[in-house]
Amino acid sequence: QVPLVEIGGGLVQAGGPLRLFCAVSGRTSSDSAMGWFRQAPGKEREFVATIRWSSTTQYADSVKGRFTISRDNAKNTVYLQMNSLKPEDTAVYYCAVRRGIRFTSKNPYDDDLWGQGTQVTVSS
Repeated sequence: QVPLVEIGGGLVQAGGPLRLFCAVSGRTSSDSAMGWFRQAPGKEREFVATIRWSSTTQYADSVKGRFTISRDNAKNTVYLQMNSLKPEDTAVYYCAVRRGIRFTSKNPYDDDLWGQGTQVTVSS
């Protein structure tokens, strides 16, 4: 197992920024992607953003233009810069390493890696 360590999260006012970090211990395959999901109370876990080794990115429609994902391949770290936060962004955010071709899938796979989750709360 390659553990994921998430840093960031917390309480922020609506309209404010927040940045999440996720570091992966160990090597990941070149066909993998890193990114984030989130789960709000009473809701299913949903895709937020992902970035591949090639730096190709993909975002959920709900965060496009507000969130930016980036990675440092040398450090095996992925970042999520969240701007113009809204109360509906409140959720537990999970870092993930998954196969790039199915990163956004809702189905679980044996080779998925997940962080422990970090709480993001946006007050109105």
